[in-house]
Amino acid sequence: MELVNILKGIELFHGLSDEQLARLAAISHLETYPADALIFSQGSPGDKMYVIARGEIEVRFKDHQGVAHSAIYLGAGQLFGEMALLDQGERSASVIAVQDGTEVYAISSRDFLALCQADPALGFIMMRNMALDLSFKLRHRNLDPATGL
Repeated sequence: MELVNILKGIELFHGLSDEQLARLAAISHLETYPADALIFSQGSPGDKMYVIARGEIEVRFKDHQGVAHSAIYLGAGQLFGEMALLDQGERSASVIAVQDGTEVYAISSRDFLALCQADPALGFIMMRNMALDLSFKLRHRNLDPATGL
């Protein structure tokens, strides 16, 4: 039930019923990491999305010259790795646990796609929400003069 309450507060899951949120929670697996543990590395295959239940993570990426940069810190009630649910492509950044005992719920792309096939309404809502999120990010990136776009 804890995960269902966390999912209710995340924009990506807005519009899903309590039953649908419970079905998502049922395919989620709790993972716990110590401080400085690598959750996944840039360039590795994307096969899971993660929801942070406790603790904090850091998203780092290496630029074209191999220099590592800290991009963002995320905490409880936030998610990362959601692109893996769409394309299972390579990770665009590395993610490291910042706090000891960081807990994340992992949802595999395989289990997520099976759930979407079993519940097309859930799949539609999730895909719509992902599209809205990507659209928002692209629009704001296009407004950032530092991107050169």
